[in-house]
Amino acid sequence: MNDDQVEVELKDMTSEKLESDSAKPDAADPASEAGSPVRSASDLEAVFDVPVKVSAVIGRARMEVSELLKLGEGTIVELDRKVGEAIDIYVNNRLVARGEVVLVENQLGVTMTEIIKSDR
Repeated sequence: MNDDQVEVELKDMTSEKLESDSAKPDAADPASEAGSPVRSASDLEAVFDVPVKVSAVIGRARMEVSELLKLGEGTIVELDRKVGEAIDIYVNNRLVARGEVVLVENQLGVTMTEIIKSDR
């Protein structure tokens, strides 16, 4: 099964869930009165084991192939970011957050400082 099939199936499951939730409004639930369904972590349980690719991009550089072939050990590549500037965090090639690099028990990590809201 490829990624496109998984995405379609997930969208179908989500739309079915939303339709069934909206068909049965709960009078005691204030969120139901506003027209937005209430979601909990258990609603997403079916997708908990779906693997995703997470990337933290500290910067980018643009160069010609001839420059790339000249790179060697110890070569410094200048990136398009300044020291201390937020890094981009991508999930499946989609920008979802910005953050800062941190050191956790002698390993690099990322602290999310801003969540990017999607138009979807």
